[in-house]
Amino acid sequence: MLPILYSFRRCPYAMRARMAISYSGTECELREVVLKNKPESMLRASPKGTVPVVIDGDQVIDESIEVMAWALAKADPEGWLSHSIKHPLIQRNDHEFKAYLDHYKYFDRFPEQPQSYYFDQGLEFLNDLESRLNADINGHYFLETPKLTVLDVAIFPFIRQFAMVDKAKFDAQCLPKLQAWFEFLMTSTLFLKVMQKVPAWQTDQQECILFGI
Repeated sequence: MLPILYSFRRCPYAMRARMAISYSGTECELREVVLKNKPESMLRASPKGTVPVVIDGDQVIDESIEVMAWALAKADPEGWLSHSIKHPLIQRNDHEFKAYLDHYKYFDRFPEQPQSYYFDQGLEFLNDLESRLNADINGHYFLETPKLTVLDVAIFPFIRQFAMVDKAKFDAQCLPKLQAWFEFLMTSTLFLKVMQKVPAWQTDQQECILFGI
């Protein structure tokens, strides 16, 4: 029986999990979730109700980093784990930067400061990433090592969400290496593949949507 992946296309946590699963070639049954109407089967497996959730036999994995680790343990053909899945920069992204991102994107919920203030907080992390990017022989930039690793993939979906709040403002920043890194990943075959639209999963659905092959 195939592992089941509950996902939501636009969620950055689910994006990085799907990228790792697809890269590793781990075949799953994909169940696209409507967040306003979460399936009871997902909530029974993971009561916290967030995506991604992987059900692999008796094992339930409901943290995106752990889903990435699960997939990469099955196959890591290009050595993504040359950086640790617990790298401090990923931890900083998931905790410090994610808070800045939420305040910036949903600034109307945080009226204590103007949106520009929250942008500037997030920009500090972007400037740090800019300083950590290294080019490979083809001129493509990657974080800390001149090749794509789990470090890039774990962080990229959150930078995407930040950039898309106001793409013109993101593009206007003096972040040439980060912007090149961003565009490379945005147009990568891997990212485009995992962002293909699929219909929302229905409880009584007979057809299985395969993912990861």
